Amino acid sequence: MPHISYSELKNWDFCPFYHKLVYIDGHKAFEGNEYTAFGTAMHDMCEKKLFNEEIDYSKSFVEQFKKGLKKLEDNKVEFNLGRAIEMVPQGLDILEEIQDGLSSYFGEHEVFSSEEKLMEPINKDLDFKGYIDAVVVTSDGKYHIVDWKTTSWGWNHRRRSDPISNYQLTLYKYFFCKKHKIDPKNVETHFALLKRTAKKDRVEFFRVTSGDKKTKNALKLLNTAIYNINKQRYLKKRTSCQNCVFHMTKDCP
Repeated sequence: MPHISYSELKNWDFCPFYHKLVYIDGHKAFEGNEYTAFGTAMHDMCEKKLFNEEIDYSKSFVEQFKKGLKKLEDNKVEFNLGRAIEMVPQGLDILEEIQDGLSSYFGEHEVFSSEEKLMEPINKDLDFKGYIDAVVVTSDGKYHIVDWKTTSWGWNHRRRSDPISNYQLTLYKYFFCKKHKIDPKNVETHFALLKRTAKKDRVEFFRVTSGDKKTKNALKLLNTAIYNINKQRYLKKRTSCQNCVFHMTKDCP
């Protein structure tokens, strides 16, 4: 384990045995669909929007989305073409609101980084790997870590407050501060929902608290996962079975 990412940690928390099948044994669990292709294209456009690149965003988005779908097709991964076609105008509507959404939420701001890579030491043997979608600095000098999330209509209260989802931003903040030697009190974390089927407010930002207690809990989970992975403890988490692609297959009978 030269490094561990948030997505790997999330999969270990879902089920240690699932983690083994995917990360140790090399089984492919999920290879993408039209939603992931859409999300990848939107992330690319958000990055360009951050830096106000002078391009045809509509054309560029369609091209990136087509590339993603072509990749699925080349890899013989099934997807719903009709649904993908419906997503195109939805994506174009979202793009129209990104800049206004940023300005309305953050006010006067500067872009500090986009797709910033984290590869920070957890211990002498292992790094934490991640990519921060965006970091902006507001006029009060605060840093704001933003993670773009494509969604249908939005997130309910349960999803917004889900600890595992929030730990992504908590860990990004912790290792971002270590990397840049920034006081955590000067950094805030936010999700930005890019809502395909919403009739208004298609770009919604909301703050996620990431104080000392949550940071302690996130690091505890991270270190627990590392310890058990290194000890090769691959217990099945039975409460996850019904939502697992390997359930009742030859790989996980």
